[in-house]
Amino acid sequence: MEAILVINPGSTSTKVAIFADHKVVAEETIRHPLEEISQFKGVVDQTEFRYKIIASFVEEQQLMDQLVAVVARGGLLKPIPGGTYRINEDMLTDLREEKYNTHASNLGAILADEFAKALGIPAYIVDPVVVDELEPLARISGLKGIERRSVSHALNQKAVARKITKDLGKTYETSAVIVAHLGGGVSVGAHKNGRMIDVVNGLDGEGAYTPERSGGLPLVDFSNRVIEEKLTLAEVKKLIAGNAGLKSYLGETDLRIIEKRIAEGDEEAAYYLDGMCYQVGKSIAELAAVLKGQIDAIILTGGIIYSEYTRNKISEYVSWIAPVKLFPGEMEMEALYEGAYRVVNGEEAALDYQSE
Repeated sequence: MEAILVINPGSTSTKVAIFADHKVVAEETIRHPLEEISQFKGVVDQTEFRYKIIASFVEEQQLMDQLVAVVARGGLLKPIPGGTYRINEDMLTDLREEKYNTHASNLGAILADEFAKALGIPAYIVDPVVVDELEPLARISGLKGIERRSVSHALNQKAVARKITKDLGKTYETSAVIVAHLGGGVSVGAHKNGRMIDVVNGLDGEGAYTPERSGGLPLVDFSNRVIEEKLTLAEVKKLIAGNAGLKSYLGETDLRIIEKRIAEGDEEAAYYLDGMCYQVGKSIAELAAVLKGQIDAIILTGGIIYSEYTRNKISEYVSWIAPVKLFPGEMEMEALYEGAYRVVNGEEAALDYQSE
């Protein structure tokens, strides 16, 4: 059996799994209480702590000698095309120095490299959040000196697109789909012939508001608020990506609680949840123009799509454009495995990361 170790570090958890023959052999989500994580000065300082926990998991499975590769969630690197990348020194340096910002995902490649060196096997990352395949026109913001950025749930978007297009009897590389990932944040991507050519980037203040993010805002009014309240850049980022959206309107981000309020007759809760669905529909329709209406499917994915209320509302707005396909939740662990598997088995060539 040829097995692949998959590592996906989050801010308060580490997901780890071993796959073989396209199946999960073993998996675990290791939770890290805040008091445990807070003892470390920064994310990179957690390397040894998380390595020991993952090593314990791997040793328990008694599969160490059957591992042929290790793959991890990619972190904040320079903008790069999608694909499977070898973990190299340029990548590790940028992540350790937090050259492009700090995030728990930065630990993925660092941890994978440690295991790879110990076991003498190759290490990879797949489709990090900084995947950038934008067409030239998609980069224009409308103000010289500022360009639009590609930041999205690229790993899950591309994996779900591959799965759904296969189910449709097509391939990702020859299809055109729109993928909307709805979680705490929302990103919507236009995928054409294996590339994500445009993205509605919810992190930076585009598109729909979400459970905790603002989406696009009236710029003059927002600028006036920033000036009046003398907000720092850090405070602005926290406001638009943490304290906005449904949280600002309803004081709640959990859709299960919001739907319960709606069922009990809370009209305000219905109004603002409907508003979010309305805006997601607008984002999808915007990208339908990018694909010139030639769309094989619209794919709704992410944790929010477990909500029948929400997926039905969004579908009402966009089902006339193309068939709507549902994939509630995400398939990040499987996507990481499949990305590494394609390289290990010679179906795809690994890419090399070069620091700027």
